[in-house]
Amino acid sequence: MAELGDAGKGSTGCGGVAPQAPARPGGAAPAGARTADATPPAVPGPEDARAARARIAGQIAETPFLHSRTLSSIAGCELHLKFENLQFTASFKERGALNKLLSLDDDERRRGVIAVSAGNHAQGVAHHATRLGIPSVIVMPKFAPFVKIDNTERLGAEVVLAGETFDEARARMQELASERAMTIVHPYDDPLIVAGQATLGLEMLEAVPELDHLVVPIGGGGLIAGIAMAARHLKPAIAITGVQSERFAAAWCGFYDRPPPEQAGMSTIAEGIAVENPGRIPMALIRTNVDEIVLVDEGEIERAIVLLLEVEKTVVEGAGAAGLAAVLKAPQRFAGKRVGLVLCGGNIDSLTLADAIERHLVRSRRMARLLVTARDVPGSLARIATILGEQGANIEEVTHQRAFADLPVRYVRIDVVVSARGAAHLDKVIAALRAAGFTVDATGGA
Repeated sequence: MAELGDAGKGSTGCGGVAPQAPARPGGAAPAGARTADATPPAVPGPEDARAARARIAGQIAETPFLHSRTLSSIAGCELHLKFENLQFTASFKERGALNKLLSLDDDERRRGVIAVSAGNHAQGVAHHATRLGIPSVIVMPKFAPFVKIDNTERLGAEVVLAGETFDEARARMQELASERAMTIVHPYDDPLIVAGQATLGLEMLEAVPELDHLVVPIGGGGLIAGIAMAARHLKPAIAITGVQSERFAAAWCGFYDRPPPEQAGMSTIAEGIAVENPGRIPMALIRTNVDEIVLVDEGEIERAIVLLLEVEKTVVEGAGAAGLAAVLKAPQRFAGKRVGLVLCGGNIDSLTLADAIERHLVRSRRMARLLVTARDVPGSLARIATILGEQGANIEEVTHQRAFADLPVRYVRIDVVVSARGAAHLDKVIAALRAAGFTVDATGGA
Protein backbone atom coordinates (compact mmCIF):
# COMPACT_ATOMS: atom_id res chain seq x y z
CA MET A 1 0.00 0.00 0.00
CA ALA A 2 1.20 3.49 -0.83
CA GLU A 3 0.62 6.69 1.11
CA LEU A 4 -0.99 9.78 -0.37
CA GLY A 5 -1.66 13.17 1.15
CA ASP A 6 -4.43 15.76 0.66
CA ALA A 7 -7.29 13.44 1.54
CA GLY A 8 -10.53 15.39 1.26
CA LYS A 9 -13.14 15.56 3.96
CA GLY A 10 -16.64 15.90 2.56
CA SER A 11 -19.04 18.33 4.19
CA THR A 12 -21.71 16.58 6.23
CA GLY A 13 -25.07 16.79 4.54
CA CYS A 14 -23.71 18.52 1.47
CA GLY A 15 -26.42 18.26 -1.12
CA GLY A 16 -29.04 20.11 -3.10
CA VAL A 17 -28.96 21.82 -6.45
CA ALA A 18 -25.50 23.12 -7.21
CA PRO A 19 -23.78 24.46 -10.31
CA GLN A 20 -21.44 22.20 -12.21
CA ALA A 21 -17.85 23.11 -11.45
CA PRO A 22 -15.31 23.08 -14.26
CA ALA A 23 -13.10 20.07 -14.82
CA ARG A 24 -9.94 19.92 -12.74
CA PRO A 25 -7.16 19.44 -15.31
CA GLY A 26 -4.65 16.74 -14.55
CA GLY A 27 -6.25 15.83 -11.25
CA ALA A 28 -4.52 18.68 -9.38
CA ALA A 29 -6.08 19.49 -6.01
CA PRO A 30 -7.94 22.82 -5.90
CA ALA A 31 -6.45 25.65 -3.92
CA GLY A 32 -7.51 25.67 -0.33
CA ALA A 33 -8.78 22.08 -0.38
CA ARG A 34 -9.78 20.79 3.03
CA THR A 35 -7.91 17.89 4.60
CA ALA A 36 -9.17 15.35 7.09
CA ASP A 37 -6.01 15.47 9.22
CA ALA A 38 -2.25 15.72 8.78
CA THR A 39 -1.69 11.97 8.42
CA PRO A 40 -1.93 10.78 4.81
CA PRO A 41 -3.98 7.60 4.44
CA ALA A 42 -2.51 4.37 3.10
CA VAL A 43 -3.98 3.81 -0.35
CA PRO A 44 -3.90 0.76 -2.63
CA GLY A 45 -1.93 0.77 -5.86
CA PRO A 46 -2.06 -1.15 -9.15
CA GLU A 47 -0.27 -4.13 -7.61
CA ASP A 48 -3.04 -4.39 -5.00
CA ALA A 49 -5.68 -4.32 -7.74
CA ARG A 50 -3.92 -7.16 -9.58
CA ALA A 51 -3.59 -9.15 -6.35
CA ALA A 52 -7.28 -8.64 -5.61
CA ARG A 53 -8.21 -9.84 -9.06
CA ALA A 54 -6.19 -13.03 -8.64
CA ARG A 55 -7.63 -13.54 -5.15
CA ILE A 56 -11.30 -13.27 -6.09
CA ALA A 57 -11.04 -14.92 -9.51
CA GLY A 58 -13.69 -17.58 -10.02
CA GLN A 59 -15.66 -16.49 -6.96
CA ILE A 60 -17.46 -13.49 -8.44
CA ALA A 61 -18.83 -12.95 -11.92
CA GLU A 62 -16.67 -11.19 -14.52
CA THR A 63 -19.73 -9.32 -15.72
CA PRO A 64 -20.46 -8.44 -19.37
CA PHE A 65 -19.11 -5.16 -20.75
CA LEU A 66 -21.25 -4.50 -23.80
CA HIS A 67 -21.65 -1.80 -26.41
CA SER A 68 -25.17 -0.33 -26.51
CA ARG A 69 -26.04 0.71 -30.05
CA THR A 70 -29.35 2.34 -29.15
CA LEU A 71 -28.13 4.29 -26.11
CA SER A 72 -25.05 5.33 -28.07
CA SER A 73 -27.33 6.80 -30.73
CA ILE A 74 -29.38 8.65 -28.10
CA ALA A 75 -26.30 9.97 -26.26
CA GLY A 76 -24.15 10.85 -29.28
CA CYS A 77 -21.18 8.81 -28.09
CA GLU A 78 -20.08 5.19 -28.06
CA LEU A 79 -21.44 3.79 -24.81
CA HIS A 80 -20.18 0.57 -23.22
CA LEU A 81 -22.07 -0.75 -20.19
CA LYS A 82 -20.54 -2.81 -17.36
CA PHE A 83 -23.40 -4.93 -16.01
CA GLU A 84 -22.50 -5.22 -12.33
CA ASN A 85 -26.21 -5.56 -11.61
CA LEU A 86 -25.72 -9.15 -12.79
CA GLN A 87 -23.57 -10.13 -9.81
CA PHE A 88 -25.23 -12.71 -7.55
CA THR A 89 -26.25 -10.03 -5.04
CA ALA A 90 -26.88 -7.56 -7.92
CA SER A 91 -24.08 -5.19 -6.93
CA PHE A 92 -20.36 -4.53 -7.38
CA LYS A 93 -19.99 -4.56 -3.58
CA GLU A 94 -19.19 -8.27 -3.68
CA ARG A 95 -15.74 -7.55 -5.12
CA GLY A 96 -14.39 -5.48 -2.25
CA ALA A 97 -16.15 -7.51 0.43
CA LEU A 98 -14.74 -10.78 -0.87
CA ASN A 99 -11.22 -9.35 -1.20
CA LYS A 100 -11.38 -8.24 2.43
CA LEU A 101 -12.77 -11.55 3.68
CA LEU A 102 -10.13 -13.58 1.87
CA SER A 103 -7.39 -11.55 3.59
CA LEU A 104 -8.45 -12.63 7.09
CA ASP A 105 -6.36 -15.10 9.07
CA ASP A 106 -7.83 -18.17 10.72
CA ASP A 107 -8.44 -16.48 14.07
CA GLU A 108 -10.21 -13.52 12.45
CA ARG A 109 -12.38 -15.88 10.45
CA ARG A 110 -13.34 -17.79 13.57
CA ARG A 111 -14.34 -14.60 15.43
CA GLY A 112 -16.34 -13.35 12.47
CA VAL A 113 -16.96 -10.04 10.74
CA ILE A 114 -19.33 -7.14 11.22
CA ALA A 115 -20.48 -4.34 8.95
CA VAL A 116 -22.96 -1.48 8.91
CA SER A 117 -25.03 -1.14 5.78
CA ALA A 118 -28.55 -0.46 4.58
CA GLY A 119 -28.28 -2.52 1.44
CA ASN A 120 -25.76 -3.72 -1.12
CA HIS A 121 -22.67 -3.94 1.09
CA ALA A 122 -24.69 -5.91 3.63
CA GLN A 123 -25.68 -8.50 1.06
CA GLY A 124 -22.18 -8.77 -0.41
CA VAL A 125 -20.62 -9.36 3.01
CA ALA A 126 -23.35 -11.76 4.11
CA HIS A 127 -23.19 -13.88 0.95
CA HIS A 128 -19.45 -14.37 0.83
CA ALA A 129 -19.00 -14.68 4.59
CA THR A 130 -21.57 -17.49 4.68
CA ARG A 131 -20.01 -19.15 1.65
CA LEU A 132 -16.59 -19.06 3.34
CA GLY A 133 -17.91 -20.26 6.71
CA ILE A 134 -17.30 -16.93 8.45
CA PRO A 135 -19.91 -15.69 10.97
CA SER A 136 -21.27 -12.27 10.01
CA VAL A 137 -23.29 -9.57 11.69
CA ILE A 138 -24.84 -6.70 9.75
CA VAL A 139 -26.09 -3.66 11.62
CA MET A 140 -28.82 -1.82 9.75
CA PRO A 141 -30.65 1.39 10.66
CA LYS A 142 -34.27 0.85 11.62
CA PHE A 143 -35.46 2.52 8.43
CA ALA A 144 -33.77 -0.08 6.18
CA PRO A 145 -36.21 -1.53 3.62
CA PHE A 146 -37.74 -4.85 4.67
CA VAL A 147 -36.68 -6.50 1.42
CA LYS A 148 -33.01 -5.71 2.13
CA ILE A 149 -33.31 -6.94 5.72
CA ASP A 150 -34.91 -10.18 4.53
CA ASN A 151 -32.33 -10.66 1.76
CA THR A 152 -29.43 -10.15 4.16
CA GLU A 153 -30.83 -12.65 6.65
CA ARG A 154 -31.53 -15.10 3.84
CA LEU A 155 -27.86 -14.87 2.85
CA GLY A 156 -26.86 -16.06 6.31
CA ALA A 157 -26.03 -12.95 8.33
CA GLU A 158 -27.32 -11.98 11.74
CA VAL A 159 -29.11 -8.66 11.25
CA VAL A 160 -29.20 -6.12 14.07
CA LEU A 161 -31.53 -3.14 13.64
CA ALA A 162 -30.25 -0.13 15.56
CA GLY A 163 -30.64 3.61 15.39
CA GLU A 164 -32.88 6.08 13.63
CA THR A 165 -29.95 7.32 11.52
CA PHE A 166 -27.04 5.70 9.75
CA ASP A 167 -24.61 7.31 12.22
CA GLU A 168 -26.48 5.74 15.13
CA ALA A 169 -26.33 2.36 13.40
CA ARG A 170 -22.60 2.80 12.84
CA ALA A 171 -22.07 3.62 16.53
CA ARG A 172 -23.88 0.41 17.50
CA MET A 173 -21.75 -1.55 15.02
CA GLN A 174 -18.59 -0.20 16.68
CA GLU A 175 -19.90 -1.28 20.09
CA LEU A 176 -20.71 -4.79 18.88
CA ALA A 177 -17.34 -5.10 17.14
CA SER A 178 -15.59 -4.39 20.44
CA GLU A 179 -17.88 -6.62 22.49
CA ARG A 180 -17.53 -9.62 20.16
CA ALA A 181 -13.98 -8.99 18.92
CA MET A 182 -15.19 -9.07 15.31
CA THR A 183 -13.39 -7.63 12.29
CA ILE A 184 -15.08 -4.60 10.75
CA VAL A 185 -15.66 -4.75 6.99
CA HIS A 186 -15.98 -1.11 6.01
CA PRO A 187 -18.10 -0.40 2.92
CA TYR A 188 -15.52 1.88 1.28
CA ASP A 189 -12.78 3.31 3.53
CA ASP A 190 -10.45 0.30 3.50
CA PRO A 191 -7.51 -0.36 1.13
CA LEU A 192 -8.61 -3.96 0.54
CA ILE A 193 -12.16 -2.88 -0.27
CA VAL A 194 -10.92 -0.25 -2.74
CA ALA A 195 -8.53 -2.75 -4.31
CA GLY A 196 -11.41 -5.18 -4.80
CA GLN A 197 -13.47 -2.53 -6.57
CA ALA A 198 -10.41 -1.69 -8.71
CA THR A 199 -10.79 -5.05 -10.45
CA LEU A 200 -13.64 -3.43 -12.39
CA GLY A 201 -11.23 -0.95 -13.93
CA LEU A 202 -8.90 -3.74 -14.97
CA GLU A 203 -11.72 -5.71 -16.60
CA MET A 204 -13.17 -2.73 -18.46
CA LEU A 205 -9.92 -1.53 -20.01
CA GLU A 206 -8.74 -5.02 -20.87
CA ALA A 207 -12.04 -5.64 -22.66
CA VAL A 208 -12.11 -2.28 -24.47
CA PRO A 209 -8.61 -0.70 -24.42
CA GLU A 210 -9.81 2.09 -26.74
CA LEU A 211 -12.00 3.69 -24.06
CA ASP A 212 -11.62 7.47 -23.88
CA HIS A 213 -13.76 8.21 -20.83
CA LEU A 214 -15.10 6.48 -17.72
CA VAL A 215 -18.20 7.71 -15.86
CA VAL A 216 -18.62 6.27 -12.36
CA PRO A 217 -21.09 7.00 -9.53
CA ILE A 218 -19.80 8.22 -6.17
CA GLY A 219 -21.23 7.52 -2.74
CA GLY A 220 -18.54 6.68 -0.19
CA GLY A 221 -16.07 6.76 -3.07
CA GLY A 222 -14.64 3.24 -2.98
CA LEU A 223 -15.88 2.29 -6.44
CA ILE A 224 -14.55 5.28 -8.37
CA ALA A 225 -11.36 5.37 -6.30
CA GLY A 226 -10.50 1.80 -7.24
CA ILE A 227 -11.55 2.07 -10.87
CA ALA A 228 -9.73 5.37 -11.38
CA MET A 229 -6.53 4.10 -9.77
CA ALA A 230 -6.47 1.00 -11.98
CA ALA A 231 -7.52 2.84 -15.13
CA ARG A 232 -4.89 5.57 -14.72
CA HIS A 233 -2.23 2.90 -14.46
CA LEU A 234 -3.36 1.12 -17.62
CA LYS A 235 -4.19 4.25 -19.63
CA PRO A 236 -2.87 7.51 -18.12
CA ALA A 237 -4.67 9.75 -20.64
CA ILE A 238 -8.16 8.38 -19.98
CA ALA A 239 -10.73 10.91 -18.72
CA ILE A 240 -12.62 10.01 -15.54
CA THR A 241 -15.85 11.65 -14.40
CA GLY A 242 -17.53 11.01 -11.07
CA VAL A 243 -21.29 11.40 -10.61
CA GLN A 244 -23.26 12.27 -7.50
CA SER A 245 -26.89 12.95 -6.73
CA GLU A 246 -27.30 16.67 -6.17
CA ARG A 247 -29.04 15.78 -2.90
CA PHE A 248 -25.93 14.00 -1.55
CA ALA A 249 -22.96 15.85 -3.02
CA ALA A 250 -20.37 15.59 -0.26
CA ALA A 251 -17.59 14.34 -2.54
CA TRP A 252 -18.38 17.14 -5.01
CA CYS A 253 -18.11 19.67 -2.17
CA GLY A 254 -14.81 18.26 -0.94
CA PHE A 255 -13.37 17.91 -4.44
CA TYR A 256 -14.03 21.52 -5.41
CA ASP A 257 -13.80 22.93 -1.88
CA ARG A 258 -17.34 24.25 -2.13
CA PRO A 259 -19.69 24.96 0.78
CA PRO A 260 -22.87 22.89 1.04
CA PRO A 261 -25.74 24.20 -1.08
CA GLU A 262 -28.91 25.24 0.72
CA GLN A 263 -30.79 21.96 0.17
CA ALA A 264 -29.12 18.98 1.76
CA GLY A 265 -29.84 15.39 2.67
CA MET A 266 -33.25 15.11 1.01
CA SER A 267 -34.50 11.67 0.04
CA THR A 268 -33.11 10.40 -3.26
CA ILE A 269 -33.94 7.52 -5.56
CA ALA A 270 -30.18 6.89 -5.67
CA GLU A 271 -29.99 5.76 -2.04
CA GLY A 272 -26.98 3.58 -2.85
CA ILE A 273 -24.86 6.73 -3.21
CA ALA A 274 -26.62 8.78 -0.52
CA VAL A 275 -23.51 9.08 1.66
CA GLU A 276 -22.92 12.11 3.85
CA ASN A 277 -19.14 11.75 4.08
CA PRO A 278 -16.89 9.91 1.61
CA GLY A 279 -13.92 7.96 2.95
CA ARG A 280 -10.44 9.41 3.41
CA ILE A 281 -8.81 6.71 1.30
CA PRO A 282 -11.26 7.13 -1.60
CA MET A 283 -10.99 10.93 -1.52
CA ALA A 284 -7.20 10.74 -1.64
CA LEU A 285 -7.38 8.60 -4.77
CA ILE A 286 -10.19 10.69 -6.27
CA ARG A 287 -8.14 13.88 -5.92
CA THR A 288 -5.23 12.24 -7.69
CA ASN A 289 -7.00 10.35 -10.46
CA VAL A 290 -10.43 11.83 -11.17
CA ASP A 291 -10.84 14.78 -13.56
CA GLU A 292 -14.24 16.08 -12.52
CA ILE A 293 -17.37 15.37 -10.49
CA VAL A 294 -20.80 16.30 -11.83
CA LEU A 295 -24.24 16.34 -10.24
CA VAL A 296 -27.52 14.90 -11.52
CA ASP A 297 -31.05 15.48 -10.29
CA GLU A 298 -33.86 13.06 -9.50
CA GLY A 299 -35.65 13.39 -12.82
CA GLU A 300 -32.44 12.69 -14.73
CA ILE A 301 -31.77 9.57 -12.68
CA GLU A 302 -35.34 8.34 -13.10
CA ARG A 303 -35.14 8.84 -16.87
CA ALA A 304 -31.91 6.81 -17.00
CA ILE A 305 -33.47 3.96 -14.98
CA VAL A 306 -36.38 3.72 -17.42
CA LEU A 307 -34.18 4.00 -20.51
CA LEU A 308 -32.02 1.12 -19.32
CA LEU A 309 -35.17 -0.90 -18.68
CA GLU A 310 -36.72 -0.08 -22.06
CA VAL A 311 -33.59 -0.22 -24.21
CA GLU A 312 -31.31 -2.76 -22.53
CA LYS A 313 -34.05 -4.73 -20.74
CA THR A 314 -32.02 -4.48 -17.55
CA VAL A 315 -33.10 -3.34 -14.09
CA VAL A 316 -30.82 -0.94 -12.21
CA GLU A 317 -31.19 1.00 -9.00
CA GLY A 318 -30.82 4.78 -8.88
CA ALA A 319 -27.08 4.66 -8.21
CA GLY A 320 -26.62 2.27 -11.13
CA ALA A 321 -28.30 4.72 -13.50
CA ALA A 322 -26.37 7.80 -12.35
CA GLY A 323 -23.61 7.44 -14.96
CA LEU A 324 -26.06 7.32 -17.86
CA ALA A 325 -27.94 10.27 -16.34
CA ALA A 326 -24.72 12.32 -16.38
CA VAL A 327 -23.99 11.47 -20.02
CA LEU A 328 -27.52 12.37 -21.11
CA LYS A 329 -27.46 15.60 -19.10
CA ALA A 330 -24.35 16.97 -20.85
CA PRO A 331 -23.91 15.06 -24.13
CA GLN A 332 -21.49 17.66 -25.48
CA ARG A 333 -18.97 16.59 -22.82
CA PHE A 334 -18.85 13.06 -24.25
CA ALA A 335 -19.66 13.64 -27.93
CA GLY A 336 -17.84 11.20 -30.21
CA LYS A 337 -15.99 9.52 -27.31
CA ARG A 338 -15.82 5.88 -26.31
CA VAL A 339 -17.39 5.97 -22.86
CA GLY A 340 -17.56 3.25 -20.21
CA LEU A 341 -20.41 3.26 -17.68
CA VAL A 342 -20.77 1.09 -14.58
CA LEU A 343 -24.29 -0.17 -13.85
CA CYS A 344 -23.19 -0.66 -10.28
CA GLY A 345 -26.32 -2.21 -8.81
CA GLY A 346 -29.79 -3.53 -9.52
CA ASN A 347 -31.39 -3.66 -6.08
CA ILE A 348 -34.35 -1.37 -6.58
CA ASP A 349 -37.62 -1.86 -4.75
CA SER A 350 -40.42 -2.84 -7.14
CA LEU A 351 -42.69 -0.03 -5.94
CA THR A 352 -39.93 2.51 -6.45
CA LEU A 353 -39.33 1.17 -9.94
CA ALA A 354 -43.05 1.40 -10.70
CA ASP A 355 -43.10 5.01 -9.50
CA ALA A 356 -40.07 5.87 -11.62
CA ILE A 357 -41.69 4.35 -14.71
CA GLU A 358 -44.94 6.22 -14.18
CA ARG A 359 -43.20 9.54 -13.53
CA HIS A 360 -41.10 9.07 -16.67
CA LEU A 361 -44.26 8.42 -18.70
CA VAL A 362 -45.63 11.72 -17.44
CA ARG A 363 -42.43 13.65 -18.16
CA SER A 364 -42.23 12.22 -21.68
CA ARG A 365 -45.94 13.04 -22.24
CA ARG A 366 -46.90 9.45 -22.77
CA MET A 367 -49.31 9.86 -19.86
CA ALA A 368 -51.26 12.95 -18.84
CA ARG A 369 -54.24 14.05 -16.79
CA LEU A 370 -56.73 16.00 -18.90
CA LEU A 371 -59.10 18.32 -17.02
CA VAL A 372 -62.10 18.51 -19.34
CA THR A 373 -64.96 20.94 -18.62
CA ALA A 374 -68.33 19.82 -20.01
CA ARG A 375 -72.04 20.40 -19.56
CA ASP A 376 -73.47 18.08 -16.93
CA VAL A 377 -75.90 16.34 -19.26
CA PRO A 378 -76.29 12.73 -20.42
CA GLY A 379 -73.86 11.83 -23.17
CA SER A 380 -71.02 14.26 -22.32
CA LEU A 381 -68.76 11.56 -20.99
CA ALA A 382 -69.60 9.30 -23.93
CA ARG A 383 -68.63 12.06 -26.39
CA ILE A 384 -65.30 12.58 -24.62
CA ALA A 385 -64.59 8.84 -24.60
CA THR A 386 -65.50 8.56 -28.29
CA ILE A 387 -63.12 11.37 -29.26
CA LEU A 388 -60.30 9.84 -27.23
CA GLY A 389 -60.89 6.47 -28.84
CA GLU A 390 -60.94 7.95 -32.32
CA GLN A 391 -57.59 9.62 -31.61
CA GLY A 392 -56.03 6.39 -30.37
CA ALA A 393 -55.62 7.51 -26.76
CA ASN A 394 -56.23 4.97 -24.00
CA ILE A 395 -58.26 5.94 -20.94
CA GLU A 396 -56.54 4.89 -17.71
CA GLU A 397 -58.82 6.57 -15.16
CA VAL A 398 -61.91 8.83 -15.07
CA THR A 399 -63.21 11.02 -12.22
CA HIS A 400 -66.18 13.45 -12.15
CA GLN A 401 -65.76 16.64 -10.13
CA ARG A 402 -68.90 18.65 -9.35
CA ALA A 403 -68.70 19.98 -5.80
CA PHE A 404 -64.90 20.35 -5.77
CA ALA A 405 -64.57 22.19 -9.08
CA ASP A 406 -64.88 25.97 -9.48
CA LEU A 407 -67.58 25.68 -12.13
CA PRO A 408 -71.10 27.02 -12.68
CA VAL A 409 -74.05 24.83 -11.78
CA ARG A 410 -74.87 22.25 -14.47
CA TYR A 411 -71.24 21.96 -15.51
CA VAL A 412 -68.87 19.20 -14.54
CA ARG A 413 -65.13 18.73 -14.69
CA ILE A 414 -64.13 15.31 -15.92
CA ASP A 415 -60.57 14.33 -15.01
CA VAL A 416 -59.30 11.78 -17.51
CA VAL A 417 -55.91 10.10 -17.20
CA VAL A 418 -54.88 9.03 -20.70
CA SER A 419 -51.88 7.29 -22.22
CA ALA A 420 -50.55 8.45 -25.60
CA ARG A 421 -47.71 7.63 -27.94
CA GLY A 422 -45.79 10.79 -27.04
CA ALA A 423 -45.92 14.58 -27.04
CA ALA A 424 -47.11 15.06 -30.62
CA HIS A 425 -49.88 12.47 -30.23
CA LEU A 426 -51.03 14.01 -26.95
CA ASP A 427 -51.24 17.45 -28.58
CA LYS A 428 -53.50 15.97 -31.30
CA VAL A 429 -55.76 14.41 -28.66
CA ILE A 430 -56.13 17.72 -26.83
CA ALA A 431 -56.74 19.61 -30.07
CA ALA A 432 -59.52 17.17 -31.02
CA LEU A 433 -61.30 17.67 -27.68
CA ARG A 434 -61.08 21.43 -28.00
CA ALA A 435 -62.35 21.30 -31.58
CA ALA A 436 -65.42 19.50 -30.23
CA GLY A 437 -66.14 22.43 -27.90
CA PHE A 438 -64.64 21.15 -24.69
CA THR A 439 -62.38 23.23 -22.48
CA VAL A 440 -59.24 21.21 -21.76
CA ASP A 441 -56.34 21.77 -19.39
CA ALA A 442 -53.54 19.22 -19.23
CA THR A 443 -51.37 18.51 -16.19
CA GLY A 444 -48.36 16.31 -15.72
CA GLY A 445 -46.99 16.21 -19.21
CA ALA A 446 -48.29 19.21 -21.10
